[in-house]
Amino acid sequence: MEFEHSKRTLELMERLQAFMDSHIYPNEARYHQELEDGNPWPSIVEELKPKAREAGLWNLFLPESEYGAGLTNLEYAPLCEIMGRVMWAPEVFNCSAPDTGNMEVLARYGTPEQKKQWLDPLLAGEIRSCFAMTEPAVASSDATNIESSIVRDGDSYVINGRKWWSSGSPDPRCKIFIFMGKTDPDNPNRHKQQSMILVPMETDGITVRRSLPVFGYSGAPDVTGEVVFENVRVPVENMLLGEGRGFEIAQGRLGPGRIHHCMRLIGLAERALEKMCRRTLSRVAFGKPIAEQTVTLERIAESRILIDEARLLTFKAAYMMDTVGNKVARKEIAMIKVAAPNMAARVIDWAIQAHGGGGVSDDFGLALAYANARLLRIADGPDEVHRNQIGRLELKQYMD
Repeated sequence: MEFEHSKRTLELMERLQAFMDSHIYPNEARYHQELEDGNPWPSIVEELKPKAREAGLWNLFLPESEYGAGLTNLEYAPLCEIMGRVMWAPEVFNCSAPDTGNMEVLARYGTPEQKKQWLDPLLAGEIRSCFAMTEPAVASSDATNIESSIVRDGDSYVINGRKWWSSGSPDPRCKIFIFMGKTDPDNPNRHKQQSMILVPMETDGITVRRSLPVFGYSGAPDVTGEVVFENVRVPVENMLLGEGRGFEIAQGRLGPGRIHHCMRLIGLAERALEKMCRRTLSRVAFGKPIAEQTVTLERIAESRILIDEARLLTFKAAYMMDTVGNKVARKEIAMIKVAAPNMAARVIDWAIQAHGGGGVSDDFGLALAYANARLLRIADGPDEVHRNQIGRLELKQYMD
């Protein structure tokens, strides 16, 4: 594995950092002020999107696709980290969840008609989307538990179910759901029971019941909602890939999505460490800067170790995805999905402690950052599921 970034990546990193310095960091206060003023979708994001597109910093994901920038996962990783330093920044570059994962699904599995209707406007940043998989009535960490139904009725499918933590669903810009449900609940192969289907937001029978905040924050990292689907009817042409292929699509979608979250979390943790260092250098307690207290030095050192460990593991997972494919790299993807959120939560927690009372306020952005990191120990599969997979894969090499 090469640890040196490609010439193209270095050039993009420089341009992306310049854009962050000129347009993202100076507008952080405005973004949060708009949130406080009651706008859950601050206008500054839409204002900056054309600038990012003009700068050639648009759709940087989508490896092995003619739709994106043509970067590998390894080339994209440091760029995603830079964006991740500010939680709302990825959307400015059309590189935010759930749209990235949904665009990958459409690019990989969509028909030409589905791509024209939904992928093209998503790539252009004209609309947003939702991934509707998790359900409140079952343990959705086991995707085969999904109970929502997709029933064929002539030239249509009729959809019924209740979803929650459906990222993007309350957003007025959301125009399309990728919905997972069961088309063949009696199939003896539990991984062939599910399907994924495209459901336009304006279809009759869809009700967004409520938004779901995380620790009281409405966007950590995305605005999510609880959605009810009652006798929702869509054409058979809206099925993705074919009946019984939903679990297969989910695995193809979640691999890249998981590593993208990890890349962003490394950037978020770097930002927290930076804030911790600046704060402890500027505050004096018991006659000397807090930075000189042994416990502070230990936490700063441990943070640097943890962040660099996570970055290297992320690079390894990205490299393997590029060279041997997502399936072969599933252990490395699972490893970083456990390591990065736990690392970020610990580093951010230490940064909060270093800020004292200010750390748990909204003044420094650390409480929101912690909510994001803590959520990602659950989202896209909880730690426990990934650890079980890692353990089984490790044991497999010793079995006869």
